[in-house]
Amino acid sequence: MTDPLLILAVGVVIVVGGIIGLKLHPFLALLLGAFVVALLTPAEAIQQFALAKGMSESAAQALAKKSIGERIATEFGVTCGKIGILIAMAAIIGKCMLDSGAAERIIRSMLKLTGIEKAPTAFLVSSFFLGIPVFFDTVIFLMMPLAKAMTMRIGKNYLLLVMCIMAGAAMANSLVPPAPGPLFLIGEMHIPIGLMMIAGTIVGLFTITAGYFFSLWANQKWPIPLRDSLDAKLEDIKNIAAKEDHHLPGLGISLLPVLIPLVFICADTAINAMSTPGVPLTNSPFINNLLALVKFFGDKNIAIVTGGAAALLVLASQKKDAKGGMTPFVQAALASGGSIILITAAGGAFGGMLQQTGISARIADMTKDYQMALIPLAFLIAAIVRTAQGSATVALITASGILSGMATNASLEFHPVYLGLAIGCGSKLVPWMNDAGFWIICKLSNLTEKEALKTISPLLVVMGITGLVVIMIGAKLFPLI
Repeated sequence: MTDPLLILAVGVVIVVGGIIGLKLHPFLALLLGAFVVALLTPAEAIQQFALAKGMSESAAQALAKKSIGERIATEFGVTCGKIGILIAMAAIIGKCMLDSGAAERIIRSMLKLTGIEKAPTAFLVSSFFLGIPVFFDTVIFLMMPLAKAMTMRIGKNYLLLVMCIMAGAAMANSLVPPAPGPLFLIGEMHIPIGLMMIAGTIVGLFTITAGYFFSLWANQKWPIPLRDSLDAKLEDIKNIAAKEDHHLPGLGISLLPVLIPLVFICADTAINAMSTPGVPLTNSPFINNLLALVKFFGDKNIAIVTGGAAALLVLASQKKDAKGGMTPFVQAALASGGSIILITAAGGAFGGMLQQTGISARIADMTKDYQMALIPLAFLIAAIVRTAQGSATVALITASGILSGMATNASLEFHPVYLGLAIGCGSKLVPWMNDAGFWIICKLSNLTEKEALKTISPLLVVMGITGLVVIMIGAKLFPLI
């Protein structure tokens, strides 16, 4: 068995069947799926995949000669390196914000501005605009404690709040630069960054509106309660919700664990957009040193560690008499975060093994001569790649690589930004067990795998298809913008 599509099918059956049918722990099911996919993948396919990724011939041969265990462990480690510190520190931030009352203070302030009925809309719009400069997973980490506190405050609509967070963050991540996927896409397809930001925001607002209405329906059909978790006991949240205002930290202090990473990451993004590699941004040594300091703290890992330190200080100020200091709180947070890291890294290993089968190249070969409207084609290619190997960013890169030649064709009847937007929307379909983001939202929200598959997955399908419809209407009405 060497066809990547057949290997993909086997991997899907093992992972989905193992988790839902055999009730295996997701960590075990994903590792088992990764092992079987790696076992079925021939050395020639691994070598071709490595060469396509830009590796030298000797490096490609070395990768193909690695044992199955080494390849799985490498991909596991790569994913862990990307998300390990983020998840661990985010778990600490969430635990500290909940236990200190900071999340409760933010929720009370938000309710004063929006009212209870408009709280889900506030979560939806906030997560979308947060998702433009900040990585998708970081938005989820920062917003989820607020969703739990808000649910305890209003007593309902937990699933609605979770889906609103997911909807906003996911669409911004694939449509609006400077998110990594859209940044690569506009470079490959020669789309002006300003135009992509404006058009992506417009399409994104349409898609999250559709997502909001789907979330309302799903919340009514499958109401899911807020549940106990290692880092957020319901009794603890309830006790904090009952506190008087003067027993809670101030709003400014409460926002620090969220604002510190957000401000530094946004500032670093702005500096990168304005600077040229190797060329100082200004002639002032003082300002250049200040910018270097901002860039240091703007690294996503350092930014969230700084936010974690602020969260611990807020908790310490509220729990001065706590026995054992901060250690029990941190241990509870890391017990929860450690499980998420393992599952997410196993999902990354499974996705990495799928990529080594050459599934992206196989899909590209299948679709290169398919004569149909380019916008639906761009959407379809991105959707197939995303569903097959789990990464929205890989789907964006693969689809833009296939269609970049068409995007620069002088005879194209519409602006290539429409192709870019279609790829972005297609990259949302369909999240499942091979997607690290699926596990992050699933485990942080305490949804079961089955609950996430029938709520979160169709939510992104609805938004992606809505985006396609909006893009095609836009290309018809305003072809050259």
